[in-house]
Order: sequence, then C-alpha cells, then structure tokens
Amino acid sequence: MPTTLTLKNIPDDVYERLKLSAQANRRSMNSEAIVHLEAALLHNKPSTAERLARARSLRDALSTQKFRARDIDAMKREGRS
Repeated sequence: MPTTLTLKNIPDDVYERLKLSAQANRRSMNSEAIVHLEAALLHNKPSTAERLARARSLRDALSTQKFRARDIDAMKREGRS
C-alpha cells in the first residue's frame, strides 16, 4: 500500500521548477514529485554488456545505409545553421 509523505520547507526555486515541470507534463504536483523521486532513486544504470548490445544493435540498423564523408559534413553544417 502506498505511503503518504508530507514535505516541509521546500525551497521556493525547487517548488517553482516542480510546478513548471508538472504543468509542462500535464501532471499534478504529487505525480510530478513521484516521477522525479523514482527517476532519482530507482534509476538503474545499464550494464556494460547492455550498453554494448545496444550499440551493436544501432550499428547493425545503420549498416544498410551508406554514409559518405561529404554527406556527413553537410549534415553537420545543417545542424549548425
């Protein structure tokens, strides 16, 4: 069963940022606080093996495309415009 938590003396700037984040994500302040607590406390970092598998999967997905140096340079310039 979920537990109720009351927070006191929240700094004004933290409160305002949480409020803006809740509005941006269309959540209540309570839901937004829970999301941020879960992200901070329950976030599991992927293992080296998981990261390597993800990198290989991405590389394999791109292996069918041919990238030429001039195309890559053009994409870089486009992103800086």
